[in-house]
Amino acid sequence: MFATTTLATHPCSDLQGLDSPCYRELEPPALAALIARGDGEALAETYRRFSSSLLGLALKVLGDRQDAEETVQEAFLYLWRRAGSYRPERASLSTWLTLITRSRAVDRLRSRHRRGQTETKMETDLGPIEGEEPPKSFDRLLDDERSRRVTDALRELPAAQREVLELCYWRGLTQREASERLGIPLGTVKTRTLLAMKKLREALGSEVGALL
Repeated sequence: MFATTTLATHPCSDLQGLDSPCYRELEPPALAALIARGDGEALAETYRRFSSSLLGLALKVLGDRQDAEETVQEAFLYLWRRAGSYRPERASLSTWLTLITRSRAVDRLRSRHRRGQTETKMETDLGPIEGEEPPKSFDRLLDDERSRRVTDALRELPAAQREVLELCYWRGLTQREASERLGIPLGTVKTRTLLAMKKLREALGSEVGALL
């Protein structure tokens, strides 16, 4: 699926084969650094670790498996092209990929909705549709000032609150499922969610809607 580039300074350069266990021992930031240098095996390992959860998220947003699979592929293609822009001090690789996938899925959902509106309009009025704002490109969405503020606001959350948000909003778990996953009471999950949302709204205002 992805091309592989061999690097002389690669930590696994003395090992043979795509299934080298060396990659499985690397931390996510190290994988991202290798991907930024064109290492397809590092990308494949990242895909192995995170694609299932990202697919579940995309499927929950889109409700269509083919669209969800294409969304995940787009997210990893973005990672392949833009891994150099990842900053591990600002977010975990899992969170970064989750944000990318969710934004891609929402973009696709909005595009689908616009197409449906256009088709309905054309059925009743053959004239041109004016004033329709084109969807914002995903690259601009990630690169603009709002994206930076969102990332900074997430980083400021306590780890426990950020973990609950990641599970419930970006990985698609219910609060009860998050409670079982974390081994904490359901009431604690709800409290952490409310506190996190309050802090995000204070920091981001109406931009919280774009994040969640």
